[in-house]
Amino acid sequence: MALYDYAGALKKGRRQYQLSVSKGEYPYLPVLDDILSYTDIASEVSLGIIDVPLDKIVGTKTKGRTSAFANNFMPLLSEKSEFGAKWAELYNYQITEGIQEPIVAYEFMNKYYVQEGNKRVSVLKYLNAFSIAASVIRLIPKRTDDLDNRLYYEFLDFYQVSFNCDIWFSKEGSYDRLLKAMGKKKEEVWSEEERSDFKATYDLFSKAFQETGGDSYDMTCSDAFLIYIELFSYELVRQRTKTQMEKDLVKIKDELLLASRGSKIALVEKPEEVEETDSSPLKIINWLRPSSGIVPEMLKIAFIHAKTGETSSWTYGHELGRMHLEQVFEGRLKTVAFFGADTEIETEGAIKLAIAAKCNLIFTTASQMINPTVKAAIEHPEIRFFNCSVNMSYSSVCTYYGRMYESKFLMGALAASMSREDKLGYIADYPIYGTMANINAFALGAKMINPYVKIHLKWSRSQNQNGEEELEREGISFISGDDMITPQKPSRMYGLYHKTGDTVTNLATPIWHWGKFYERIVRLICRGGLDSKEQKGKQAINYWWGMSADVIDVICSQNLPNGTQRLLSFFKDSIRAGSFQPFVGILYGQDGSVKCQEDQRLTPEEIITMNWLAENVVGSVPQLAELTEEARTLVELQGQEIYENTEEE
Repeated sequence: MALYDYAGALKKGRRQYQLSVSKGEYPYLPVLDDILSYTDIASEVSLGIIDVPLDKIVGTKTKGRTSAFANNFMPLLSEKSEFGAKWAELYNYQITEGIQEPIVAYEFMNKYYVQEGNKRVSVLKYLNAFSIAASVIRLIPKRTDDLDNRLYYEFLDFYQVSFNCDIWFSKEGSYDRLLKAMGKKKEEVWSEEERSDFKATYDLFSKAFQETGGDSYDMTCSDAFLIYIELFSYELVRQRTKTQMEKDLVKIKDELLLASRGSKIALVEKPEEVEETDSSPLKIINWLRPSSGIVPEMLKIAFIHAKTGETSSWTYGHELGRMHLEQVFEGRLKTVAFFGADTEIETEGAIKLAIAAKCNLIFTTASQMINPTVKAAIEHPEIRFFNCSVNMSYSSVCTYYGRMYESKFLMGALAASMSREDKLGYIADYPIYGTMANINAFALGAKMINPYVKIHLKWSRSQNQNGEEELEREGISFISGDDMITPQKPSRMYGLYHKTGDTVTNLATPIWHWGKFYERIVRLICRGGLDSKEQKGKQAINYWWGMSADVIDVICSQNLPNGTQRLLSFFKDSIRAGSFQPFVGILYGQDGSVKCQEDQRLTPEEIITMNWLAENVVGSVPQLAELTEEARTLVELQGQEIYENTEEE
């Protein structure tokens, strides 16, 4: 019986050998000594006897028996050889008694190379065992700037607290994301029970992942595990059975495909053209009627807000958009609003209420709602979900945002044209995606009018700053502040304003026309313009509209000088027509580096993920610890990478 199985293993080995040769790959086991001949080792650490996943054992320490195995550890020598007889004997022992004696191995870059016990590894790999006990010596390479080396040092930090060697990511920062998803601090050492629970959960997931086509994804099993627990939560996942995990993995297939393909984001900068020559009720009813002649259920739209319209200008703006929808489509659709969904649990509850109310289109209006939104979209593919955020890569949910930097450019030009000083103030809120572009666009607009102007930057969500008071002490009177008024806390200090003593004069304010956005989305849905199932798993859709779509605008005071009004109208019309872009031509950062060449323009992706401040901006991004708790949460969700890169400059 054992010789029969050796023949089966031999067949696998020879098949793998031929396949490797045909691909031009080395057909035998890699040898660690050869790899180390061109590698600098910083130190050696004995890990003692640990449980090593068999899929991480990839080669041998020395050349010795390497040619006796194909590179999948299956044998290549004849079943009549002494090697074949010993392999069969080990196979019998594993079946009857179970191999207990640990192998001896070296770990290098989270891969294992066998010093003693190659045949034991071969037998267990043939039997599809998951792991083997091994006495391990870790070889730590010197630090370099190579990606694999940086990933390995992140792994070492993770191992120091978890003592887990199973996890291996392909992207930097993933270990920190994993710890965050588990609710753990970076330096927090795990208890024995936590290690055991985690290993059991991950082992179960690994098997489920492989059985649901894990090999077809261009990602590690750990990459997929991170996506899984971020979507479903670690506490829930650790209670899942293998069968439940397999069902979950089928549901999130599109999300895994998208991640494995590089998490591509399709930025839709212009809405599709929609005929508006006939707005009669009959015309709109025809939009809702598919070619089959069956009229679908009327659209019932839910808006889920983190706060209320009285306490948040952001929510107030979206509520104006909802009311705009009801006016435009009076009697032809229904809307319902849910307020106070300020945590993931509250958001999940609001979404469940919206689904129970038979809403078939759901907008969640804050970026921090993205995880509950994606979960719900995965569970309810029959419902359309949109989340108000930018640069988020999910296949199940469309995201949307506005190109606010276009209006900020106009306001910068206006501020410089009205001020007699070379100093202007700008109060920003969160250092998240889009914020840097807004600041820099304001600075560029001002510089176009006054080449000597400086923009003094303050942060309203910093614990250590009071932007208005600091700007007043610095003698700066023209200031760009909050975009909108909060109804419960009315103030004249919003938009672009001029403050002299106790007198505040409003000059202009940027406008988010959320009603225009929602109207266009509804019209596109009714026309079938958003039916893009073929894009599932291929790219994330982010609607990023601006002035050309009437989603972004600037409202100016009627008391502006005529020449200034004409200048702003010229810029606005040029931006609408696409004949002018703020981020074109030679652009410099604060450090004097060139951010855009003379004959180039920044791409939409470069604008969204901008991590630098323009040369005429005075100020910096506050330290993460200096931000308010709410600001830190948003930065970690929508701008941690930008924030870290900015600090490094």
